[in-house]
Amino acid sequence: MERIYLDHAAAMPVDPRVIDAALPYLAGKVGNPSGLYEEGLMAKSAIEEARGRVADLINAEDTQSIVFTGGATESNNIAVRGTALRNARTGKKVVTSAIEHISVLNPAKDLQKSGFTYATVPVDPWGVVDCEALREAVTPDTTVTSVMYANNEIGTVEPIREIGEIVHERGKYLHVDATDAGGRIPIDVQRDGIDLLTLSGNQLGGPEGTGALYIRPGVRSQPVVLGGGQERGLRSGTEDLFGIVGMGEAARIAAADMPGERRRLAAIRDRLIEGILTLEEAALTGHPTDRLPHHASFRFSRIEGESIQLGMDFFGVAVATGSACTSRTLEASHVLLAIGLAHAEAHGSMIATLGRSNTTEQVPAVLHAARETVKRLRAITPL
Repeated sequence: MERIYLDHAAAMPVDPRVIDAALPYLAGKVGNPSGLYEEGLMAKSAIEEARGRVADLINAEDTQSIVFTGGATESNNIAVRGTALRNARTGKKVVTSAIEHISVLNPAKDLQKSGFTYATVPVDPWGVVDCEALREAVTPDTTVTSVMYANNEIGTVEPIREIGEIVHERGKYLHVDATDAGGRIPIDVQRDGIDLLTLSGNQLGGPEGTGALYIRPGVRSQPVVLGGGQERGLRSGTEDLFGIVGMGEAARIAAADMPGERRRLAAIRDRLIEGILTLEEAALTGHPTDRLPHHASFRFSRIEGESIQLGMDFFGVAVATGSACTSRTLEASHVLLAIGLAHAEAHGSMIATLGRSNTTEQVPAVLHAARETVKRLRAITPL
């Protein structure tokens, strides 16, 4: 039985072209990028080339505005916690949307221990940030406002340019978590007025455990882990050559392939959505049109997401239920609660995120698996 993988928002297969480009730095090429000897200078050059490729992906004005990290969680912590603490003299308030990833929400909450105030901004039933509420929440003493480019659970794309205008009119810095949007839709940090932006290497098709943080020139932040001062002093530790070169190549490939992949994946996504919505008591979550091209998310009444995931797996289809970082808990998704679902409704979610390995020909098998899984679970549910 062919396995169909539909959980690319949690973990993407590394692109073979990335492996080809990065493998020499895992199996032969070595050198400390801080060293002045030949191998060290070659390593430093490879890192700077990767930095340039990531900068090009998001139209950063300066390659040195890119700081490599160990993943999106670390980037989010530096952006939210590091920037807030570094600028505490100008204000001690942080603002986030109600549907941010937990790696943004938890640092924002933790800042309250350091005397910060914290406010969340609601979203509408599609997951779009309430810009009027944002305008009220952001005040002159707001140092960091964090709103994701697109939500990982429901796929909704936010009006980032409008959000940026509000934040800069009333507060200080806008951080955007673009973990799921990076490489999927065009991002331009200069056009959208973004001060800090998070990227995940794996979400671009690169190695896991890699990430980057864009910091606009002039924005001040500070590290959350102290050490030898690599990466502009913001991310200490000897650089992961294999991971950084791999992320750089993944960024180059994503930029080149994006136009065609957007169209191809959106067509598969739309067929999946159309088919799933024919099932009894199935509903789309997230915006019906302003959503990521590879993202299809649903809720089913009277059945549990974990049971859906296991049922789909029986038919050889891997899907998600809730965020990858919180799906092991039994709590209802904070994202689904924020868009107005009741606890019982929020438990029945299924998320299908597409990648390069997925094709239109797989859609009938996925729909069959969903139809049979829902039928079977509804027959035995006590709800």
